[in-house]
Amino acid sequence: MKSKFQGIASVVAGAGAAMMGSLAFAQERLGQPTPGGLGLQQAASPLKHDAHFFHDIILLPIITVICLFVLALLIWVVVRYNRKANPVPATWSHNTAIEVAWTLIPVLILMVIAVFSFRLLFDYHNMPKPDLTVKAVGYQWNWGYEYPDQKIPEYISNMLPEDDVAKRGLPRDVYRLAATEPMVVPVDKVVRVQVTAADVIHAFALPAFGLKTDAIPGRLNETWFKAEKVGTYYGQCSELCGVDHAFMPIEIKVVTQAEFDAWVATKAPAATPVAAPDAAAAAPAPTPTAAPVASPAGVAPAAPL
Repeated sequence: MKSKFQGIASVVAGAGAAMMGSLAFAQERLGQPTPGGLGLQQAASPLKHDAHFFHDIILLPIITVICLFVLALLIWVVVRYNRKANPVPATWSHNTAIEVAWTLIPVLILMVIAVFSFRLLFDYHNMPKPDLTVKAVGYQWNWGYEYPDQKIPEYISNMLPEDDVAKRGLPRDVYRLAATEPMVVPVDKVVRVQVTAADVIHAFALPAFGLKTDAIPGRLNETWFKAEKVGTYYGQCSELCGVDHAFMPIEIKVVTQAEFDAWVATKAPAATPVAAPDAAAAAPAPTPTAAPVASPAGVAPAAPL
């Protein structure tokens, strides 16, 4: 018996160690998919924390209780009312109390879910005062980013080729996630993302920040995030947009404010030199001719020569 409990204890300890190891591995993979991971991708923005709460604290318990309750009912009906245990079936067909209960209880469950769902939806639309605005335009098949506040014109972000992934020292599995020109934002700043498209419908989605906004031609949608940690975060277009839909990744690089300012200095167009003033315009204005002085009374003016 003792050896049996020791075996169970070792299994539990091994499972705990494996769980801690997977959590540690997931921590290293912040901002990107984790092979073998369970649940939602780790949160790195307030909106994603709210989404985690809604999913893990509200939806999962409700779904679990409903599934277990339905499973218990099925098992009870199979055991209690099979032909062998119940050779003479009942003849009744209605039960008012049960019918009222299975109507009202789901309504109450949906009302509870709706309260938290609308609250999360409100948070998505209740954007704090933005510190930075980035315009993201979806193309077939890449993204264009523009920073109107910093006067940075649109630049195009393509998928990083597989050979360049190794050259940059990136993990091999970020191929098709890494981009040639990532979006760069400062940490702990509210970033407003204005999303649109130039050709077909795309979707700007990045799981770690809880972003998923449709990019629709002729329409300007917007979303926001506030990155909590410095690092690189990956997403993809999540709307079927054509043959190369799988090859338009989203890479957001979160840096310190000083690093962001240095990056802006490299991206902002050079200041236009001020033209030298024209020589004629710079010359002093001619001195006005003095008005003739009137002759004293009784003195005739001099005759012209």
